Amino acid sequence: MGVDVTVVGGGISGLACARAVQAGGLSVRVLDRGRRVGGRLASRTLWGRPVDLGASYFVSDDADFDDVVHGWADRGLARPWTDTFAVIDADGEQTIKKGPMRWAAPRGLRSLAVDLAEDLEVRTEHTVERVEPYRVDGHDAGEVVLAMPGPQAARLLTAAPGSDIEWEPVIAVALRWDSRHWSSDLHGAFVDADPDVSFIADDGDRRGDGAGVLVVHTTAERARRHLDDPATAIPPVLDAVRRLLRIDTSPAGTFAHRWTFARPVGTAGKPFLRSPGLSACGDAWGDRAAVRTAWGSGHALGTALAGA
Repeated sequence: MGVDVTVVGGGISGLACARAVQAGGLSVRVLDRGRRVGGRLASRTLWGRPVDLGASYFVSDDADFDDVVHGWADRGLARPWTDTFAVIDADGEQTIKKGPMRWAAPRGLRSLAVDLAEDLEVRTEHTVERVEPYRVDGHDAGEVVLAMPGPQAARLLTAAPGSDIEWEPVIAVALRWDSRHWSSDLHGAFVDADPDVSFIADDGDRRGDGAGVLVVHTTAERARRHLDDPATAIPPVLDAVRRLLRIDTSPAGTFAHRWTFARPVGTAGKPFLRSPGLSACGDAWGDRAAVRTAWGSGHALGTALAGA
């Protein structure tokens, strides 16, 4: 059965697009190669609990997204986390910085993508080989939306939208101790001038269960050395974290996850790409890469498609 719109990519942008299309009265189908929806809103069950290995948090400063966020909060899916992060210098000295409220998800950020996918036709473990205007793998697909990083879209068609935007890799390293060995004031921290680590999140604080789990994002330079074998990034990252946070014990468990296309270096400066039969959305569009940008890009494109 044909549909009006086919969205390729089941991350937050693709799901937001699909929901807006469906709300506008058109039929829509989402195709995703993963076992579950979510994309970089990735949570994995480790040590008996969900651990966020993709996006670290999200901020809401948009009226439309704010409605979605507060709907999640009302149903216990999202919670205000913190407006205070630390900045750690190369010597481990911390400076506290106030900022916007960062939100987290008690069940992991993937749970938010699962919520967005509710009542949508979603086909997971579906690998798309080729797209073109109005067609996916040689079949009629209605309007086609690419909701993925440009380098991934480039595998599906030549001159893919957004393929000229550079992306950086990240390896997310999860570290578990039996109890916390760092200050209770540490919610999350940006790390300056370290060759290995760029961000540290207290996942127990973020989740709200107090678990002794840190999730560490590498620098792009460190990630590039370990893309073929992410686990080999664990020793240098662990050494850096123990030095920066002055932790004198070894963790009880470790895990590493590779993101080849973790974040765009720049953005296109417009909310989405719209062209007849083939459009694109995601966090490489808009003013800056962020979860709210990805949602806003998909929502705006879906609204445009439904109103066409």
